Amino acid sequence: MPLDPLNETLTPKRAAHLLRRATFGGSKTQIDAVGNMNSSSAVDMLFDTVLPQPAPPIDLKTGTEWVYSGFQDGVNSNTFVLVDQFLQWFLGQMMSPGITDINTALAHAARERVVYFLHTHFTTIESKVNNVRSLYFQNQLYRLFATNNSVLPNGISLDFKSLTVKVSIDNAMIRLLDGDTNVKGGVNGVNENYARELFELYSIGRGLEGTPLPPGLEQGDYVVYKESDIRQAAYTLSGWETAMPLEGVFDPLATEQTTFGFDPDTLLPRGKVKGSAENASQHDNTVKTFSDRLGGMQVTPDATLMPSGNPTEESAIDEITQLIDIIYAQPETARNICRRIYRFFVWAAHTDAEAQAIETVIDDMVATFKANNYKLIPVIKQLLQSKHFYEAIDADPVDDANFGAIIKSPIDLTLGTLKFFDITIPAMETDPAEFYRRTSRIITVIGKDRQGMSFFEPFDVAGYEAYHQYPIYHRAWITPNTLGHRYDFVRGVINGIDNMEDDVFNLLDARQFVQTHFSTVAADAPLLIRTLAEYLLPFSKNLTFEDADDDVNSSLSSQRLNWFLAKMFDGILSEAEWADYWNNRPDEYADIRRALQNLLNAMLQTPEYQLS
Repeated sequence: MPLDPLNETLTPKRAAHLLRRATFGGSKTQIDAVGNMNSSSAVDMLFDTVLPQPAPPIDLKTGTEWVYSGFQDGVNSNTFVLVDQFLQWFLGQMMSPGITDINTALAHAARERVVYFLHTHFTTIESKVNNVRSLYFQNQLYRLFATNNSVLPNGISLDFKSLTVKVSIDNAMIRLLDGDTNVKGGVNGVNENYARELFELYSIGRGLEGTPLPPGLEQGDYVVYKESDIRQAAYTLSGWETAMPLEGVFDPLATEQTTFGFDPDTLLPRGKVKGSAENASQHDNTVKTFSDRLGGMQVTPDATLMPSGNPTEESAIDEITQLIDIIYAQPETARNICRRIYRFFVWAAHTDAEAQAIETVIDDMVATFKANNYKLIPVIKQLLQSKHFYEAIDADPVDDANFGAIIKSPIDLTLGTLKFFDITIPAMETDPAEFYRRTSRIITVIGKDRQGMSFFEPFDVAGYEAYHQYPIYHRAWITPNTLGHRYDFVRGVINGIDNMEDDVFNLLDARQFVQTHFSTVAADAPLLIRTLAEYLLPFSKNLTFEDADDDVNSSLSSQRLNWFLAKMFDGILSEAEWADYWNNRPDEYADIRRALQNLLNAMLQTPEYQLS
């Protein structure tokens, strides 16, 4: 099978690779701890650890949460500030703030990685939703489905199919794709926006990217579904509206919910039907018949859920569930979702031939997806503990094909750099001002005018281009402008300056960092470089400083390694003096630190460091 498990001790190189993809990078200490595990135990630790839900965002103005207790004009910060605080809160969770236990911190980050994946799949646009409370509860919905061990009150399956049903009536999604204007008998008919994206983006897709359409198709035939199916789905999804006021207390344990829609499975708010729960007056209650592409299947209103003959909220949800069942009954749906998982965690195929080549891997993922009733985590675990994930590690000494196969997103580059150099974020509950100060800087660093990511503000409803746009995918992150800002960020961290308005990242002492983590190899400059490369660069196998004729088995050329060495000592001291300085001349602290800053800047301002 293409996804046979690795079943070997990981080593730091593999552990760094795993943590770059499954979390947001790791510290030297975390990488070493995972490197001593085998692939199965490491992945189990990441995804099976029982975790509490993170505390909701605190408003700095009041010192308390407000997403449950409700916004109070004149008491809370204004809504623009609250949006900023929510975005900072979510980014902060990716850093496992305040968690000192290694396994718990990594498991927390792995969960947030899956939440982030779900955000890139069922994406949203903050300015269109225009309700930060809706964004928070959508984020919480994703978090419930992002581990192997969430427990819901009535034992509902935490699977991707169930999530698709719940996203369809989520407040943020209803607003994003105009579900609140999708009503029966409208002047312009039903609104098809969400139905269209449900098919094209969130579930069945339009087939393998790069595969030419077969000849002779009629207009509106997308091979795996037809335009008429979009309209039938829109009828099925009609009659809903948002129910998420900024004001008012949301109590998940209340027996009655009047202002809010309420999901008894997740105990989270959701949208509600127009009219009333007993009479969903704007829902199209006819039988919906789908095309031959979907087997001519039907969505049929359930009379037992309509005691008065009128559609009810319960019957409308049942129809959506029937629709999702029809979509998931199609073989291409599981394949499309598994391809999205693969692209996010492993590699994005940029040519038709590459896309076809990984279809056998997708076969294995699909089999696991279906065998586990469409649960997400078993598929991710199978992928991350497989030999394929560490492809060619013991074969071609140069071509570790999945190492460095993805360009780091702005989030991955920024958080991964901070984590490796032990630059942490305090827990929001203990130091909210510093928590928001540091996460605010991260928002700035990754932003549209710096590294090119408008967090929660992608260009369109398809989401961030790097995760969906064939054939460019993650290459979209790199432009001359964004690459310059990536290098500026690294330089600021390494040199202990922020190059901005404050000193948020003015925390790194390169001399002390190397003394703490690499003291056993630090006196030998070439060995220090090879050791650092194993943690920092995806290409770090069989490194040699010998002449080019002897480096054919090296992941990096000898010229590149010797350039690192030359940059380390440029204008400071000689290589011959280095061991003496390190071992015997602590009074030369400034020169030692400058040499290490030169080295780290040289290594981190390379194309290789931009890769995951």
